[in-house]
Amino acid sequence: MTSFLYPEQELKRRAFAWALQLRVNPREVRVVHMEDKWGSCSTSGDVTLAADLAGMEQQFQDFVIVHELLHLRVRTHGKLFKALLTAHIPDWRNLEAAALERGTSPI
Repeated sequence: MTSFLYPEQELKRRAFAWALQLRVNPREVRVVHMEDKWGSCSTSGDVTLAADLAGMEQQFQDFVIVHELLHLRVRTHGKLFKALLTAHIPDWRNLEAAALERGTSPI
């Protein structure tokens, strides 16, 4: 299916679709230029995604989006966080490793 949205708008659309699936409610989703990571989630519920993420494969986009949205439920990267991430993105460890090999921090 072809999207008529700009890449940044498509990222936001995907983030809100995942938010519905994960049953979380981000206060805001922004797509901005980020130098050293692909995304972040503030304690106030703002999710920020790197604009460069729009050029990455959808599986990697989903990994970053789900990772950040899950922080709305679980703040730390402990066992519960990793279990939830695995439930939604089973291959997340390989995606994270590939990003690190490229010299970028996935989160």
